[in-house]
Amino acid sequence: MKSTLISIARPVFGLGAAALIAFGAGCKPAPATAPSDGSTNAPPAAGAARRSIIGMSQCNLGEPWRVQMNAMIRAAAEKHPDIEVVFKDAQNDTLKQRTHVEEFVSAKVNLIIISPKEAQPLTEPVAKAMAAGIPVIVLDRRLIGDQFTCFIGADNVRIGRAAGAWLAKRLNGQGKIVELKGLMTSTPGQDRHRGFREGIAQSKIEVVFEADMKWLEPDARKEMESALSRYPKIDAVYAHNDPAAHGAYLAAKAAGREKEMLFVGIDALPHEGVAYVRQGILSATFEYPTGGPEAIDIARKILAGESVPKEIVLGSRLFTADNAAQGGEVLPPSP
Repeated sequence: MKSTLISIARPVFGLGAAALIAFGAGCKPAPATAPSDGSTNAPPAAGAARRSIIGMSQCNLGEPWRVQMNAMIRAAAEKHPDIEVVFKDAQNDTLKQRTHVEEFVSAKVNLIIISPKEAQPLTEPVAKAMAAGIPVIVLDRRLIGDQFTCFIGADNVRIGRAAGAWLAKRLNGQGKIVELKGLMTSTPGQDRHRGFREGIAQSKIEVVFEADMKWLEPDARKEMESALSRYPKIDAVYAHNDPAAHGAYLAAKAAGREKEMLFVGIDALPHEGVAYVRQGILSATFEYPTGGPEAIDIARKILAGESVPKEIVLGSRLFTADNAAQGGEVLPPSP
């Protein structure tokens, strides 16, 4: 399914960036500071038109995919002088991300974009932002309920199902698999797991080892080392993201067993997952788009007072050694 791209020319005016930086009682303007992801948020020059302020809370910047999401949001926003994005990095801390949302509400930003660490703990602060009249775009990971303006993300169940079906076909319907799961309190982890199990349900494939690696390559490598020490035969590794698949490969290579198995990941960043496929490290990777450009397009439409869909589902592609040079293969829509 394709997302809708919207071009809006009408600017919406909001509070200046300087006022946003000073959070807390009164929200008095303070000198602009550089956020933790390296971006800058300087106040507008004297006499310049005031801009709409978008607060962006990223759950962490320890994953290359999330760094890319921020970069794509920034690049899309820089094309429009009528908006400014203030980035915050929650550093994988749910409480810190809740605070981010509360700070954005106190500062009366015009709109919030959030890519939440976990669904349940972030549902309440987002609902409170909505109640305060601030629209919220939820990016990548879902919340509980419908108290948000628009959700943008790909179908993780569909991607997981496609990964399972692809592995089942490559393994002729049987084999022993390691599943390295993303953070299982997050909806992508849950959905990529559920979809994968659906994809292998009609086969004789056995998942002999599974572990939550919390999306982190070092954790994935450590878990793979445990799997290798326990199982003399492993036919494939299904990892919920490409860093985990790469960590598993490194562990297998250190044990001299990397040629015994297939490695499959999700994300397909050009410089990461797709590059690993080209290098022969991964057998396949499935694209999970960041949604960054779409988030800015939808944000500008919301700020202009236009209606937007409640949900935008982004498409995905499969990359293998056979098709990576051609840009991958588009996954068919879910039935």
